[in-house]
Amino acid sequence: MDNLQNKVAYITGGTKGIGFGIALKLLEQGMRVAISGRTADGVSAAAKQLGPSDRVLPIVSQVSDPDQENKAVQQILKRWGTLDVVIANAGVGHFDAVDELSVESWREMIDVNLSGVFFTLRAAVEALKASKGYYFTIASLAGTNFFARGAGYNASKFGVVGFTQAAMLDLRPYDIKVTTIMPGSVATHFNNNQPGEKDAWKIQPEDLGELVVDLLKMPARTLPSKVEVRPTRPDKK
Repeated sequence: MDNLQNKVAYITGGTKGIGFGIALKLLEQGMRVAISGRTADGVSAAAKQLGPSDRVLPIVSQVSDPDQENKAVQQILKRWGTLDVVIANAGVGHFDAVDELSVESWREMIDVNLSGVFFTLRAAVEALKASKGYYFTIASLAGTNFFARGAGYNASKFGVVGFTQAAMLDLRPYDIKVTTIMPGSVATHFNNNQPGEKDAWKIQPEDLGELVVDLLKMPARTLPSKVEVRPTRPDKK
């Protein structure tokens, strides 16, 4: 996409953290951005922070519900008539030893982190075919590196990486680009963190926004289908 001006993006989980950082950078490029979240208050507050109401569309949607994701995409198409970029970013994490992990925590991670990326793509795929657009998933380095107390989260993110790579092969014939981005430590509210000076060494959400912009501007013939991203230097403890 040589010119991102007025292109339309949909970002799930766009009210804070990585999704919000990506939204900021896409808006700086002149794009129009729809963000979704679980609550009306949350998406409205985030939309006001992001910018003019004619360029930001707040949507309440649970990505784990395919009907809600279908409605979200239809809202975007009704508002702007096209959909060029979809970023499946919404995610949750619960960390317990496998013998202590609850069924509810397991199901929420699989439903949101894994099924959610499928439901979002399923809702948007025809619009992306029409625009010859770009679909991103935000996975994690936990999608290739397992760790203790991470069985459920690892399972969901390993699944996201595999799903995205297979989807890339399925959608290339339609000139749809597909990439999974796998961040390491990011300065967000994830896992009850409160971002602050202690997180200065981490990847910042807007850094991932810069990465998305760079990927969108790659030559049409070139596709980085899986991108691992790490802090340059880990925290010294």
